[in-house]
Amino acid sequence: MSETPQLGQVGPAFPETQSLTENQPSPPVKQPKKKEAKPASLWRDAWYDLRRRPMFIFSLVLIAILLVMSFWPSLFTSINPFDAKTCELSTARQGPSAGHIFGRDNLGCDVYAKTIYGAKNSIIIGVATTVITALVGGLLGLLAGTRGGWTDVLTSRVTEVFFAIPSILGALLITATFRDAGIGIWIVVIALSVLAWPMTFRIMRAAVITARSQDFVLAAKALGAGQARIMFRHLLPNALAPVIVVATINLGGFIAAEAALSFLGVGVQSPDISWGLMIADARNRFLEAPLPLVFPALFLSITVLAFIMLGDAVRDALDPKLR
Repeated sequence: MSETPQLGQVGPAFPETQSLTENQPSPPVKQPKKKEAKPASLWRDAWYDLRRRPMFIFSLVLIAILLVMSFWPSLFTSINPFDAKTCELSTARQGPSAGHIFGRDNLGCDVYAKTIYGAKNSIIIGVATTVITALVGGLLGLLAGTRGGWTDVLTSRVTEVFFAIPSILGALLITATFRDAGIGIWIVVIALSVLAWPMTFRIMRAAVITARSQDFVLAAKALGAGQARIMFRHLLPNALAPVIVVATINLGGFIAAEAALSFLGVGVQSPDISWGLMIADARNRFLEAPLPLVFPALFLSITVLAFIMLGDAVRDALDPKLR
């Protein structure tokens, strides 16, 4: 007599069920997806290299502090130098004190507050001039290098005319002529831009001429790509690196040029404030009160040095021969 299986009994009572269970395929195990390696590029390698350069980090932090100081000066000082009530002639040329750590200038105004507020005009002029020269010179150099022929000859001859003009003398002439035009600091931007764009033009033109003979450009032409596509899709990205390097270094030079023009009396005009104007106002009493000249000159030097250091770091990162 066969035995009746008990409830909960496991074993040979249902052999066919056990065999079906054993023959069922196990579900597939999902393998973790491997991250695809990003293709190497000049810009990615340059950014990887820049992040490991102490000079780049130091200059970037310094420039960030200067930018914050330029656009939010009230974070650094509670004194508004544009308010005449903060200046006292009776305290003119006083040395540093608890409330005026840089002392007072010839008009009894706080030197520290004027130095902080003077950063804005200097940096705006430097950045605006850099952007204008990079756009104008870069686009003309891209066009001349791509098209060649009479376009290249004409633009090259025009740039030679501008190179023949002494920079400071030309800027002095432009700013002195249009000083009363009512456009404020922008006359300095225009004067510096008019004389500085040919340098960017030559660098972009040379880079484009070198790049247009490469295989990838010849392949794009063989595939029927138009001149505009070749210019902006293939030539511009491969010719942009030297222009960025020169523009970064030139930015510090433009800030120094603005200070020179203001020192000569044709740059930023009162009641505006700039470091060059502060140096010009303090030069006559330098032996008696040197601090009103020393501190704006020190801030000017630090700013120019920061941008030059940034440009050097970018140049070293973008040039594989210097790594």
